[in-house]
This record gives sequence, structure tokens and C-alpha cells, in this order.
Amino acid sequence: MQTFLVYITTPTPEEAKKIAKVLVDERLAAGVNVLPGVSSVYWWEGKVNEESELILLAQTKESCVEDLIERVKEIHSYTCPCVVAVPIEKGYKNFLEWIERETQ
Repeated sequence: MQTFLVYITTPTPEEAKKIAKVLVDERLAAGVNVLPGVSSVYWWEGKVNEESELILLAQTKESCVEDLIERVKEIHSYTCPCVVAVPIEKGYKNFLEWIERETQ
């Protein structure tokens, strides 16, 4: 059983909550944490940008990662959203089992 944290950024609290709810409702993620108040500095279309964003951390299992990424791409307002899946190497066994049970 391999579990993942999926890191996603969004521009507004409304979009963050919408994406989190869709991912959990569709059982692509067992849970999603929404972290507000992030300042992002990045290159985009030839210039440096600085924006306020929110971070989502979605907990899922390996078999859901690709579908989760595709779903975020469908509903995200960015043309190139940040969606990065990171494997969880270790963690509390019961929590990792919960992720496995609660995702499709």
C-alpha cells in the first residue's frame, strides 16, 4: 500500500474549498487540508510574479493519483496548476490505513 500527499496551490479560498470538496466527495482523496496565507513568487510568461495563494494537501493512495491530477486540471482556474504528488514514506499506520479505506 503506497499513500501520497498531493500538493496543490489555488488563488482564492473559494476555489480551494471547491477543489477540496470535489476531491473528497469523489473519493479521490481521503481528506484535504487547506492552508491559507501563502505568498508565492514564481516565473510565468517571461516575468516574475508575486501572488497570495492557498495550499491544499490532499491525502490519497497511489491508484487515485492520476485521476486526482486530471480532476484538478478540469476544475482549476489556472491553465497550468501546481499539482505535485509526493509519496509518504512513513507515518502512523492507522492513519495510512484510513487513507487507503476512504479513497476509491
